[in-house]
Amino acid sequence: MKIHNTVPYFLSNFTPTEHFINQYHEKYATHFKEYFLYHCKNVDEKKKIAIEKYPEQLNDIKLSNSKIEKIIKQVLLCYKQKYDFDFQKEVHIIVGLYGSNAYTHRQFIPDVTFCLERLSSKDEHLNVIIAHEFGHALHNFLSDQAEINWSKINWNDPLVWLLQEGCATYFSKQVTIAEESVYFSYGYFDREKDWLKFAQDNLTNILTTFIKDYKGQSPTEIFREWFSINGGKHFGYMRLGYYIGYIVVNRLIEKYGVRNAVTLWKEANFSNVIEEILLELVSVEV
Repeated sequence: MKIHNTVPYFLSNFTPTEHFINQYHEKYATHFKEYFLYHCKNVDEKKKIAIEKYPEQLNDIKLSNSKIEKIIKQVLLCYKQKYDFDFQKEVHIIVGLYGSNAYTHRQFIPDVTFCLERLSSKDEHLNVIIAHEFGHALHNFLSDQAEINWSKINWNDPLVWLLQEGCATYFSKQVTIAEESVYFSYGYFDREKDWLKFAQDNLTNILTTFIKDYKGQSPTEIFREWFSINGGKHFGYMRLGYYIGYIVVNRLIEKYGVRNAVTLWKEANFSNVIEEILLELVSVEV
């Protein structure tokens, strides 16, 4: 594993100007490539807003930066001990423009990027978001071991997203200890305990609404409503798809065991099985 940490340069040279931000992006263009391709829209507008927000957040960014590399190594050691997962890819630590907070790259065994301006500096929150992202990498690693045919995966299928987010959440809970709500919020949004209670108390309605959307909406619409921070129009809570995914993966594990559950997407009947699980969960809740 190689960690590329661009944040010390940012902190040492920061000035609240567009010239500095452009210079920073150019100096570390390789580490920002994936970010600007997929994880930060409306760059010019975001850049202006970021320049205003950075000064009041510098202390938090500095605090996060002082411990993130150590936490990454601790989390990966836990994954190595528990799943024999030896992460050999690259980690990128950047200060972004308030786009995504963290993400895996579009690779079968992916690099991982963390965007410190979007992350809470609390240890509990950092532990969980780091474990979540490397949980995605572990999921792909186990799937690769199971000889998945990556060319047959429909990356634009909401049922695939449920499995991906459910697996990452499940794995993060195996190597960290945190408040239950943090596994879904990462300290990223307010009312995290209200969010979890709502999801738990209204699971049947949430599942029924998701199934209806899955059958009648486009993947773009489903992603925005159920997996994006810009969603939440149905219930007033964003990213409820993460909770659905976690519940689905837990049910799959109960039925098939961990390895078979998390590698289910390699099977031809994957979509049918997930749809059946969703309907099962609705009937159980009712």
